[in-house]
Order: sequence, then C-alpha cells, then structure tokens
Amino acid sequence: MFAAFSERDLESLVELMDAEVDFLPVTANITTGGMPYRGHEGVARYFEDVGRVWPELRLFPEEYRDGAQDGCVLVLGRVIARGGGMILDNPTGWVFQMRYGKIARLRVYGSHSEAVEAAGLGIG
Repeated sequence: MFAAFSERDLESLVELMDAEVDFLPVTANITTGGMPYRGHEGVARYFEDVGRVWPELRLFPEEYRDGAQDGCVLVLGRVIARGGGMILDNPTGWVFQMRYGKIARLRVYGSHSEAVEAAGLGIG
C-alpha cells in the first residue's frame, strides 16, 4: 500500500481497498476542506488533488502496531513531500480499519501522538 501511494499506482492501490473505502489524508485539509475521499473514485480524485499540491510525495512506514479499537492497525513513519518550492519532512501516523481483508477506513495524522491516540493505544 505504501509503495502504491508513493508511486501513485492507483490500480494497485484500489485492489487493496474496499469499494466503499473512507480515506482522510492530511492533504484533505487543503483539497476538500477536511472531508474524506470515498470509494475508489475518491481515491482517484485524491491522486489528482495531491498531484497539484505535492508533485512528489513519499511515504516511509517504520513501525506497525495492532490497535486497541475496532481491530485497527497503526503504522508510524514519515512523509516527505516536495512542491511549490517547499520540502516537507514530517512524522506521520496511519490508522487502518480492515474489512474482509481490504482497507475499509484509513485516517492519516500529522503526528505520531495523534495517530497513537486515535488507534486507542493512549499517548506513547
């Protein structure tokens, strides 16, 4: 999944996602007014939107944990993005909820502590 995002490989990514996926990246604060992208069509729109904001966006997962809430999975790592003369290198957290082996819900957080708390693991 992380390689597909970094390479903007929509075909590979939607194979991993439920048809009704609910995806809320940090970039949505800029592109959709904070509203999630929904379904495979929404993920395709995300790639269009993120391409305008960040022509280069790389994801680096570093640590995986089982979450305490709703069988979620927490991944902690970094995002490096370049665009508009800016370079962004931020700690990032991803919280996944799976349904029938596919990603049903994905939330991206701009800090590890926010992601840990959202996954129900407390701050740490």
